[in-house]
Amino acid sequence: MSFSQRLREIRDGFEPAFWVANVSEIFERLAYYGAFSSLANYLHESLRIPTEQTGSLAGLFGGMVWFLAILGGAVADRLGFRRALSLAYLILGCAYFLLGSLGASWMAPVRAAVPLIGLVAFVLVLPALGIAMVKPCVVGTTARASKENVRSIGYSIYYTLVNIGGTAGPYIASWAHRHLGVENVFRVSALSVLLMFFAVLLFFREPRRSGEVQTASLADTAKNLFTVMTNPRFMIFLLIFSGYWIVFWQQYIILPIYIHGYIDPHADVEMILITDAATVICFQFLMTYVTQKIPAFRAITLGILISALGWLIVAFHPAVWAVVLSIFVVALGEIMLSPRYYEYISRLAPPGQQGTYMGFAFLPIGIGSLVGGWLGGRLMHYYGEVAHRPAQVWWAVTGIGVATTLLMWVYHFLVKTDLPAADA
Repeated sequence: MSFSQRLREIRDGFEPAFWVANVSEIFERLAYYGAFSSLANYLHESLRIPTEQTGSLAGLFGGMVWFLAILGGAVADRLGFRRALSLAYLILGCAYFLLGSLGASWMAPVRAAVPLIGLVAFVLVLPALGIAMVKPCVVGTTARASKENVRSIGYSIYYTLVNIGGTAGPYIASWAHRHLGVENVFRVSALSVLLMFFAVLLFFREPRRSGEVQTASLADTAKNLFTVMTNPRFMIFLLIFSGYWIVFWQQYIILPIYIHGYIDPHADVEMILITDAATVICFQFLMTYVTQKIPAFRAITLGILISALGWLIVAFHPAVWAVVLSIFVVALGEIMLSPRYYEYISRLAPPGQQGTYMGFAFLPIGIGSLVGGWLGGRLMHYYGEVAHRPAQVWWAVTGIGVATTLLMWVYHFLVKTDLPAADA
């Protein structure tokens, strides 16, 4: 097939709804990572929340999305993608606006009536409600609005646009922080998703249903959860792999506090955090090519180890350049293991249950964020504010990653006779 024929196939292979949904995902990710890149220092420096609680709250923001996404798919199916997607963006717009207004004078009566930690926790959960519906809507639209011959390309486009949004978010947040103030980072995020609310209402048309199987109801989702939980091999794997996400999420949870508190109080944290998404965009295809012959489980384990060791760079050299290099190495581990992780789970799932297992593949991301927030905040408080040895926090984070690597090796040693031949 010639290039022009392939280009025509791509042009004709997607319904307009595909492009509307996927372009809106750029702005959703821009809003999310823009807010996340500024969140820790906003809570700690502007709202004066202690380090320990800041870590837990940042972990809550990053973690709840992945738990609620299980139910978000069922809700989106009941409402239809157009209504669910527009409702999700409206919720997100309100949530980010409230997040940026927590310190505003008009919120003073609310702050006086409600404990600040509880108020912040409530507001931080609100974005998760919206994102939990956005994800299944965009992925579902990609499936429905793509012809079979270009569907794989459709998912590649989706993944690329997600990372473009993830790169643009911290960049926009940096500009907003410097020129408008940190609280307006969240209002810019609110504006970004509110524009998508109107875009969906004006341009999105419900994609066709081509005889697809009905998405699971809430009762079916609960039943599927029980199915997964009664598979000890799968549950143990998910729990072990959660250790990787504890290590990964520290770049958003405690690294911003570490940079401002112990390296440079004027450092542009948002710009520094662009490193991860930019690395994914630049090197994902190269890494996939280089590691394609490594069995999936070994690639996952090696990726965990690389990400863990990456934090030692900033442990040895508390400087901005070392932070950037650490995130770069952490991202290399991420792009090595991410595609192979989903490949491994698809092989681990019993016949006919791939959809259920792939849905629960996101749970380690949520567990890692919630546990990582709680643990990271306490580590940063102890090593930074009590022991006055802040660099030790990265040795602790690396230790968690190395321990996760060893547990993965033990897991593989114990169950390898049951693995597919390619991973034996």
